[in-house]
Amino acid sequence: MSLPEPVPSEHAGARFLAEIREQPAALRRLLEHEGEFARVAAAARDGGSLVRFVGHGSSDNAATYGVYAFGLLAGWTALRDSITLTVYYGATFDVSRSIVLGLSQSGRTPDVVAYLERARAGGAFTVAVTNDPASEMARAAEAILPLAAGDELAVAATKTYVNQLAALALLAGHIAGQGSRVSDGIREAADRLDEALPSLEAETQALAIPFSYVGRMFVIGRGPEFATAREIALKLLETCRTAAAPLTATDLAHGPMAVLDPLFPVWSIASRDVSLSAVQDAAARVKQFGSTVVASGTAAREIAGADYYLPVPEPKLALLSPLLSVVPGQLFAAALARAKGFDPDAPRGLTKVTLAR
Repeated sequence: MSLPEPVPSEHAGARFLAEIREQPAALRRLLEHEGEFARVAAAARDGGSLVRFVGHGSSDNAATYGVYAFGLLAGWTALRDSITLTVYYGATFDVSRSIVLGLSQSGRTPDVVAYLERARAGGAFTVAVTNDPASEMARAAEAILPLAAGDELAVAATKTYVNQLAALALLAGHIAGQGSRVSDGIREAADRLDEALPSLEAETQALAIPFSYVGRMFVIGRGPEFATAREIALKLLETCRTAAAPLTATDLAHGPMAVLDPLFPVWSIASRDVSLSAVQDAAARVKQFGSTVVASGTAAREIAGADYYLPVPEPKLALLSPLLSVVPGQLFAAALARAKGFDPDAPRGLTKVTLAR
């Protein structure tokens, strides 16, 4: 017989919420290391123009964003590479003209470290993007990009994820000769997030109660915001035990639409860019099935007929929208976990502490 789960204390989720609130300050700390990004960018230009990302969980979600950051800023091909093929199956590839970015907030993920070691031995230019510059992954790589997010004590990643996005955009910007433009954009995004956090926190708190019955949902986005969809879905899985599946706005129409009903909500992330029409079309089709639609992002108000709106400020550099658009999802996960009687600081079966040394 299973024992009843403890009711969370009034302080449950305090770490998670505090780290969400700290994200603007974490972004500004990252920018204090801009000189290191410029030096790594200069070295990367000599290493080729194919970027391979490796990471798990939130780090892999950040890699999804990195594909767009390098493609749109630097005009470079970037891909989320298979760790399993290389580390477990022993497949060998010519990586001698590749830049390999290992993404691990702790820097301790064993198979990411192993991949970097093999890639470096194969002639790739290897870079560790981590919150711990003294970690095993940092020692395995030729270059280190510190996230500078500070200690992250909540199990579910927040500020380390947002700083990973900013780090990838900043590196790609410096490679493209647009470092100052991107760093100015990150600084402005941090300021806008600072201003928006109190109202977003209140709005997501109010939204949590009517969603406390929800056990499943889709989270959709497209382009750079597909990374946001993946990350919000992960936060809901980790902290709320909600079976949240991330989909591109286009994928939703290719089969998954069939499971929708009035008890299957859809979270739509809309940014004001070329992907907006796809998200609008998907949301319109979702409404035909009677599903509740939550619209968030910089263009949330342009999702006609949504039941709930969680708009975020629009940064000057559109590519940086995911730095802001992920925050309503983080705050909603914190509030929903509490509404369901869970402690988002201590998800069942998960442990993790990411320190900055």
